[in-house]
Amino acid sequence: MSRYCAYRRYHKRFVFFPRRKSSASGGFTLVELLVVITIIGILIALLLPAVQAARESARRAQCINNLRQIGLAFHHYHDALEVFPPSYVIQPGGGGLNGSPHSSTRDAGPGWAWGALLLPYLEQEPLYQSFDLSRPCWDAANARPVRTPLAVFLCPSATGTDEPVEVLSEGGQPLATFSRSCYVVNAGREEPWIYSVDDWGGIADGPIYRNSRTRASTVTDGLSHTVFAGEHHPALSDKTWVGVVPGAAVCPKPEFAFSGCDRAATLVNVHSGPCHHDDPPAIHAPNSPMCAVCQMYAEHPGGCNVLLGDGSVHFISETINHLTWAAMSSMNKGEIVEESF
Repeated sequence: MSRYCAYRRYHKRFVFFPRRKSSASGGFTLVELLVVITIIGILIALLLPAVQAARESARRAQCINNLRQIGLAFHHYHDALEVFPPSYVIQPGGGGLNGSPHSSTRDAGPGWAWGALLLPYLEQEPLYQSFDLSRPCWDAANARPVRTPLAVFLCPSATGTDEPVEVLSEGGQPLATFSRSCYVVNAGREEPWIYSVDDWGGIADGPIYRNSRTRASTVTDGLSHTVFAGEHHPALSDKTWVGVVPGAAVCPKPEFAFSGCDRAATLVNVHSGPCHHDDPPAIHAPNSPMCAVCQMYAEHPGGCNVLLGDGSVHFISETINHLTWAAMSSMNKGEIVEESF
């Protein structure tokens, strides 16, 4: 047998098969994809609270800065006029353009409020000059400038700040449209707007109320222990820095309807309680579950920022001792306030 034939017979014993293609596609399986999605969801859930907390911290810092600017304006006003601004101004007994006094509250024109009076000290002199202060704040001549939104009066944490305030009568009729504020001023423990008197001087025990002329020297409890202003967000009720219209009603938003409406002064003023007319006596600290339109209320978790008479700003916890809060709200009761508030 030739070598050639032997070679062919030997190699016929081997069978050659073509190489099989791999069935693997190189992508993720469904299980692997679900695992990845789950991990991403867990990471987002862990990071989202931290991101939200950082954003709220930034918003609160801006809110604190607003109150500090307002505090400086209070003191510049005092330097110029030797008194702090009142919560709003009326002509006792009314007359002329100021109208007749409201039968219950004795409110009359012109009604300009603390925020409008502070404008020259908040670098808003042109806006201040655009007002016709010889006419009431609700007069048609002032209808355009009183709607001007100002960032210094708006807290970034507050919801519902995009639209101006529609001031309504006790019967629900429109009286005016004003620019919004997230800040209010403190009349003290008492609620002077429930009394039918022209002069609140013998009733209000806080620093800022209707027609008040409070001097630094009359705040005998100490400027650093007395609340001048604080937050009230539109989530509870609408407030303004512009003025007060006689006969207006301030009502809570529908989810807080259980707390009821209050009088026109609460467009700009709040109080702490207890009042002589309360039975039993009640004190509503910031964010109190009473949710009254005449209290301080903010959407910051756990409390709200307040401005003290010395211009400092402090975050007041909603769990503050109620007697401490009442002591901070009055200006000349002689209480001792702990520094740890």
